[in-house]
Amino acid sequence: MSRPPLPPFTAETATQKVRMAEDAWNTRDPDRVVLAYTADSRWRNRAEFPVGRDAIRAFLTRKWERERDYRLIKTLWAFGGNRIAVRFAYEWHDGAGQWFRSYGNENWLFDAAGLMAERHASINDLPIAEGERLFHWPAGPRPADVAPPPGLF
Repeated sequence: MSRPPLPPFTAETATQKVRMAEDAWNTRDPDRVVLAYTADSRWRNRAEFPVGRDAIRAFLTRKWERERDYRLIKTLWAFGGNRIAVRFAYEWHDGAGQWFRSYGNENWLFDAAGLMAERHASINDLPIAEGERLFHWPAGPRPADVAPPPGLF
């Protein structure tokens, strides 16, 4: 199975790969999202270290049960060969209705087939009031005409 675009990445193909990842994560569908990762993909996400698609699927299921009304924006930060670095922000609320904006960076390593073999994420959560939200598009992928807010990253 291959997942174009394939490494080595150019600015255009790295940007495309980042947007594809953002769109998939905004579906909040763990079964769809895990298809972008190798069967033995290794992650570091905060203090969790899932390995393999089954563990990643379980992680994402728990994540999106807790992080409600999730909206994500990813931007390309750097790339080279089979590696991509991104900056991201996402908004969500917990079961009590408290909103958060989570900021972070990810480093990705891809295999020759374009599947992500490693994902290392560092994330910080900022509690926000509902009126401070910046991401208001309908559930699902961010519309093409919605740009990241100025100064977000």
